[in-house]
Amino acid sequence: MALLDDVIEAHGGLARRKAFERIEVGAVTTGGLFPLKGLPTDTTRRRMTVWLHEQRASVSPFGAPDQRTSFTADRIAVEKIDGTVVAESRDLPSLFVGHGLSTPWGPLHRAYFNGYAMWLYLNSPFVLAMDGVEVHEIDPWQEGEEQWRVLRAYFPGNMVTHSRQQEFYFDKALNLVRHDYWVDIAGSIPAAQLIGNSVEVQGIRVPTWRRAYARGPDARAVTDLLMVSIDIDDVTFA
Repeated sequence: MALLDDVIEAHGGLARRKAFERIEVGAVTTGGLFPLKGLPTDTTRRRMTVWLHEQRASVSPFGAPDQRTSFTADRIAVEKIDGTVVAESRDLPSLFVGHGLSTPWGPLHRAYFNGYAMWLYLNSPFVLAMDGVEVHEIDPWQEGEEQWRVLRAYFPGNMVTHSRQQEFYFDKALNLVRHDYWVDIAGSIPAAQLIGNSVEVQGIRVPTWRRAYARGPDARAVTDLLMVSIDIDDVTFA
């Protein structure tokens, strides 16, 4: 697809991306979703590692200075830095059965959400070119005086993500500027995530600012309802 090819090239290209195994960033994540889940607002800066060619992620510290998370598509765990398991689950669908917006989360819920969400964000837009992801361009979106082109993606069942259908918006310079989805593990809340402050790191373009809002019936972000705020820095590919 022409638009997807252009977007991938604008972000550094597949060949350059394939030269790396993972991306590591400093991240601060806050927002109104976490108090709704019974979790305290936490402005701790953490180190997030996301693998580029398999669905795998880890963040540290988590819960204690000597702990980290370990996320894959079929397992979530909290571990000591030496690998000792503190808590884990391999029955991931059951973790969120019956969950709505205000259903409380424990450590494994938070770790799972962080793992799959940050994996998706730090792999975007390259994730759209992965095996099994179906993508097509839909009608453009008018944002003030700008017109953003939109790719609608359908993710395969073996990929853990917010929702099977998602939309990705790109400005004239082919920057990823918005991402729409439903948070299936929290009652399928419709979300519109605004994205910006892209930097180029080792030849790859990476957004460093994300704000996820509830999405209103007019399909616009309800900016009074900030769900998740993400700021990243110190980006490195390895």
